[in-house]
Amino acid sequence: MFRRLFLTYLLISGAAVLLVGIVLRVQTEETWGETAHNVGVSLLLVLPITAVPAYALARRFTKPLEMLTKGAQHLAEGDFQFNIRPAGGRETRTLAETFNTMSVKLAHSFSELEKDKEQLETILFGMVEGVIAFDQEQTILFVNDRAGGLLEFPSEEAVGRKLGEVVKLRAIVEAATKSLHGNGPYREEFDNLGADKKSLAVYVGRLPDMHGAIMVVHDITELRRLERLRQEFVANVSHELKTPLANIKSSIEVLLDGAAAEEKSRTMFLQEIDVQATRLDALVVDLLRIARIESGAAALHFEVVPVEEAIHASLDRHRTRAEAKGLMLDGVALVGCPPDLSVWADEESLAQVLDNLVDNAIKYTPDGGRVTVRWESSAQQVCFEVEDSGIGIPQGDLPRVFERFYRVDAARSRDKGGTGLGLSIVKNMVLAMSGTVRVTSEMKRGTTFRICLPRAADR
Repeated sequence: MFRRLFLTYLLISGAAVLLVGIVLRVQTEETWGETAHNVGVSLLLVLPITAVPAYALARRFTKPLEMLTKGAQHLAEGDFQFNIRPAGGRETRTLAETFNTMSVKLAHSFSELEKDKEQLETILFGMVEGVIAFDQEQTILFVNDRAGGLLEFPSEEAVGRKLGEVVKLRAIVEAATKSLHGNGPYREEFDNLGADKKSLAVYVGRLPDMHGAIMVVHDITELRRLERLRQEFVANVSHELKTPLANIKSSIEVLLDGAAAEEKSRTMFLQEIDVQATRLDALVVDLLRIARIESGAAALHFEVVPVEEAIHASLDRHRTRAEAKGLMLDGVALVGCPPDLSVWADEESLAQVLDNLVDNAIKYTPDGGRVTVRWESSAQQVCFEVEDSGIGIPQGDLPRVFERFYRVDAARSRDKGGTGLGLSIVKNMVLAMSGTVRVTSEMKRGTTFRICLPRAADR
């Protein structure tokens, strides 16, 4: 631009000299040759003289434009700190100041956009749901790590590739295809997907420009498991309630049919009704108790509870039953336990935990066996074990013994009484008292339940 302006100024100067020469030629009697000579001499004199101001004027006009061009290049390269020094006339100075203001505002806008982008990425990468964005051709535009984990592919290598190339779960790819061919959001649930047999819920919504979609994948495996547990619980409760009710109903029917007239029969059926009614009452009480514990509504009153006193009190409550079966029932403190050892617990809940475990041990230990309660302490907790020499529990059943109504041998368990909720109550009560519970067993050699609770000295 500078060169064009400079040459323009020189041409204007030359044109002015030529015009003057023509005017002089008209006003005088010079010949065209003389006029051309005079104009040529004038040009040789005028052009060098006008070159300096032409250069200065051209430079004055082009320098601010060059600075603006340079500033625009810096902006295009992302350098928003570059400022133009105001120069030239008032108009160019105003233009430079406006450019600098625009540069500052752009820097602020891009900074805010970058923060928003980082925040969005942080949110998306921190989600428990998998997120995949893809275009109309199913080319992946964005994917978070959770999506890669759920759909079993490396998320860091997925962007830019086709969904079908990355995701090997065909049901997911088909869901993406259906969503692109539809007009609204698409939702579908899948079970037993992948190596882990996961259950996944897939939600796909079209992007605003309708040239792609975003898929959200939610792991519902745990929800499915809880749903199965709920169904099993309802079925088990129904069964546990139905059995005593059926016995009560049949006994009443027999009494109404005439058995009530015979004293011996009447007494037998009334005793059966009493037994079954007691069983129903125990079942309802245990159901209400476990519901209160699991909901957090159970009021626990924590206090210092002497360990040895609580254990021996529980053993005394079961000693008569143990002696009737010829069982040895012992309480043993391990070496190093102080005589005043105490736990920080709810006394009533601790008593019920001990009673349930001792009752179970007596129930499943053959005549002439042994049930032992041992306890020990560490700096922070007190642990006690209820060990029996009973029939034992198969290894495959150990993870489920604390489930409600779960019975290793259903028929034998019902014959021995109980509601099927004892160990579930034990687990929930121990957890409510900030403790832990675990079980080990060996078939035909016995079972050991180990409970650990906070030591009172730490409170």
